[in-house]
Amino acid sequence: MTTTRTIKRLKQDASDLKKEKNVALNQALNLVAEKYGYESWQSLTKNATDGKVTITTSEAQEKTLNQQNKELLAEYGIDFSVLIITATGIKKSIMDAVGSLRHFLVEEGFHNYEDQKQGESYKVLKPCQLITSEKILNKKVSLYRPVTKKGDPRIWVYGLSSHVRADDELTFFIVDDLLYVLNLNSVDISDYKDLLFELKQSLDETAIELRDKLIEIAKQPLKSIMKGDTAIGMTIEHALGLTANSSKKPDYKGIELKSGRITKSKTRSNLFAQVPAWDKSVLKSSREIVDSYGYPDKDNGDQRLYCTVNVSNFNNQGLRLVVDLENDKVYEEHEIDGLIVVWEGQKLRERLLEKHHETFWISANVNIINGLEFYSLNGFTHTKNPMEHQLLPLIKQGVITLDHLIKRKNETGRTSEKGPFFKIKPQDLEMLFPEPVFYSLVKD
Repeated sequence: MTTTRTIKRLKQDASDLKKEKNVALNQALNLVAEKYGYESWQSLTKNATDGKVTITTSEAQEKTLNQQNKELLAEYGIDFSVLIITATGIKKSIMDAVGSLRHFLVEEGFHNYEDQKQGESYKVLKPCQLITSEKILNKKVSLYRPVTKKGDPRIWVYGLSSHVRADDELTFFIVDDLLYVLNLNSVDISDYKDLLFELKQSLDETAIELRDKLIEIAKQPLKSIMKGDTAIGMTIEHALGLTANSSKKPDYKGIELKSGRITKSKTRSNLFAQVPAWDKSVLKSSREIVDSYGYPDKDNGDQRLYCTVNVSNFNNQGLRLVVDLENDKVYEEHEIDGLIVVWEGQKLRERLLEKHHETFWISANVNIINGLEFYSLNGFTHTKNPMEHQLLPLIKQGVITLDHLIKRKNETGRTSEKGPFFKIKPQDLEMLFPEPVFYSLVKD
């Protein structure tokens, strides 16, 4: 069977193949081209039009595409129903609305065949969107019950015949009372990431607005407005027109922004900062912690405690975390002194929900030009509604860790702590947030 793919998608396939087979990129590109009936990548690209090329797929590849489409729809949180079209259906321009589809249409408030009378005069026509390999077409869907055949429910999408073949599986999904129709066997829905994102956020204009602003500022590298660990976040917020403040509330109209550099070590991202419950702890302040377990700064003599603490083992300062799920508490323990501070699980969950009801986790590549940092935005992961009761179990599993950043000035004795920060690696976000969605800001 022939269908179309975008050059962008095929390049990504080649990139994945390069990693899988440990081959050079040009070799991977040629392997992808050969897979789809071309002699070489150069031959494939010569046949491309408007960034797309016609390819030949085998039956096995079609099944893979079918499954990939279903998985992607599920990833974006889009519920759907499926229907297999027959040769007779294509010829007569009719499809039986099977029970699962009828139930789906009722639950979505789109159409109820039980309330519909038989006959042509009671046919219902509604607008719909037919997603094809080339573009999305504005069509109409017909829903009716014929006088014959006991009034068995029927459905048909106008103009569908030229985009299907017998035994293709169609999927139907509804957003804002508009029906979308997709041939799972021939159309790669990943070519329509913009559409998927907007469908997922159809009721969230703020997320669309922020996404569009990031697309705009990602067109050119951003020159850093300052130095230090927070430079990338401050620079992106400045580019978005946001004013720096110390509020614990989310940054952009209720959406939290977390920005990080892309590194080989996959730097952890801050979830939130939260001090212990001092009134229930052995040590009563950050100063007592740094005085007990800190170390002198070799440059100025300040007392510091900059370290990561996890459940796995005691760190160089003799500190580790202990999670008590039975009593809903997280402790910090010293290998000699025992338990020194405690966090209440309820307070930690409240901070998570307060900070990350909705978040854009922005990633960027860093380039140094004439000694100055420039940030090229790579993309962002969008999360909503964290599974707060997974927080303590993830700390116990070592997925979420804690960082101290405490400093006591030698001259004044003034103590400050930026955290303690509870952190997580970007690749582990899906363990805390349902269906995180990645949106690329890198355009070919």
